[in-house]
Amino acid sequence: MAITDWPASERPRERLLELGAGALSDAELLAIFLRTGVSGKSAVDLARELLERFGGLRPLLESGRDDFCAALGLGDAKYAQLQAVLEMSRRHLEAGLARGSALESPAAVRRYLAARLRHQGREVFACLFLDNRHRVIRYEELFFGTIDAASVYPREVVKRALSHNAAALILAHNHPSGVAEPSLADQQITRRLSDALALVEIRVLDHMVVGDGEVVSFAERGLL
Repeated sequence: MAITDWPASERPRERLLELGAGALSDAELLAIFLRTGVSGKSAVDLARELLERFGGLRPLLESGRDDFCAALGLGDAKYAQLQAVLEMSRRHLEAGLARGSALESPAAVRRYLAARLRHQGREVFACLFLDNRHRVIRYEELFFGTIDAASVYPREVVKRALSHNAAALILAHNHPSGVAEPSLADQQITRRLSDALALVEIRVLDHMVVGDGEVVSFAERGLL
C-alpha cells in the first residue's frame, strides 16, 4: 500500500507537521528525505531496509559516496541532496556560535566541533579563531593525517591567527578511534602552540578532542 493510502495520522510528513520532527522514528525521518519508495516498497519500507543495511541513521549519513549510491533507492542526486542538508546543519550551528561568546556557549562549541570532526576517517587538526569578545571569526582545518608534535606547525597556526586578527582561539582535533581521551602527544602539541601564540599575545582558551560520543576539554581537565 502506498503511503498516500495510509491514514493521515500514520503518514510521516503529516505526523511531522502535527507533532514535530522529534516525534518521528529514524525510518520516518529518512522516508521524508527519500520522498518516494521503489517498486513494491513504500518510502518507509525502503528507509527501514537502508537503516538495517548501514547499521543505523548515523552510519548512513556518514557513508562515502560509493557506498551510499550503491544502495537501492539512492544515487548521486540523493547523495548531493544529503551533503547539502548536512552542510546547512553545520553552518546553522556555526551561525549560532557567531552570535555570542564561545566561552558562554561551551555546549554549542562541542556540538559544532563534533559535527565538523566526528565523522572524519583520519585525524584532522582545526582551529576556531575568536575576536577579543570571544566570538567566532572563522573555523579552519589546518593539518591532516597522524597528528603528533612533528606534524603540527606552530608557525602556521600563528600565521593564520594573525591573518584573521584573532585575539584568542580554540584548538580541536578528532580521534578516529572514537576514544576522546587526550594523549601525551596532544598535551605536548597544546603546550607548544600555547607558548608560540603567547609571543604574539594570542590566548589558547581550550583544546577539544572529539571522539565518537564524547568531546574532551583540556580547560575542564585543567590541562591548560
